[in-house]
Amino acid sequence: MLTPKIKSLILDMDGVLWKADAPIGNLPAVFDHIRTRGLKVAFATNNGTRTPEQYVERLALFGVQAEPWQVVTSALGVAHLLSQKFPAGTPLFVIGESGMLQALRAKGFALLSVEEAEKAQAVVMGVDHGINYAKMSEATLLVRRGVPFYATNPDKTFPTPRGEIPGAGAWISVIVTATGIEPVIAGKPAPFLLDLARERLETGKDETLVVGDRLETDIAGGQAAGCPVALVLSGVSTRAQAQAWRPAVDLIVKDLTTLVN
Repeated sequence: MLTPKIKSLILDMDGVLWKADAPIGNLPAVFDHIRTRGLKVAFATNNGTRTPEQYVERLALFGVQAEPWQVVTSALGVAHLLSQKFPAGTPLFVIGESGMLQALRAKGFALLSVEEAEKAQAVVMGVDHGINYAKMSEATLLVRRGVPFYATNPDKTFPTPRGEIPGAGAWISVIVTATGIEPVIAGKPAPFLLDLARERLETGKDETLVVGDRLETDIAGGQAAGCPVALVLSGVSTRAQAQAWRPAVDLIVKDLTTLVN
């Protein structure tokens, strides 16, 4: 499936490598084959709940060896975007988990509690398993007041072995509905994460294959970044949807195993 021109892969994770705690295929064998072919690998995920180090630990649990520099998340992306707009020390109201909290703290931002939210100079939102009405209410009040609104990613659902559950985009849509204001998105389909991953791999756009399971984020992002793209059918999007997608998807395959073999 892969042409000799491809020198590196940028892989999404959820729906490509695993669904929740269930691996998709024999991942150690898949990555042994990738190494045998001499391909470089990076991981670019819209799921910003974990840090790169935590993702490396998770990969190891599935028998895949990686280093933190290979992992780029939407949390890193949104922290970078905010650092370009706001100085260190800026107070933020954040709805998110450890991956985003650590990325924002690393840039020197002050993270506010719900009780202090009114002081925020920006609202930042991603997946938060501790989300509640109080957090959503404070975010709504701030955004309606004109406080800048940022988000990690627009994925409406998240694949699990039992089916799709609400993703960051579903929760973000509540704030959008209540305010009429769309956030600035850091993750895919914006090309930033993929550009950063490719720079770390040191390969050209036409040498770098972007692999994902969701057309409107992974595939659209890869195309926006100017790279060839491959859709795996092990996650969210279907073959019929992929065949109707424009611009056309370069490769449509069952799963990552099929792609690398």
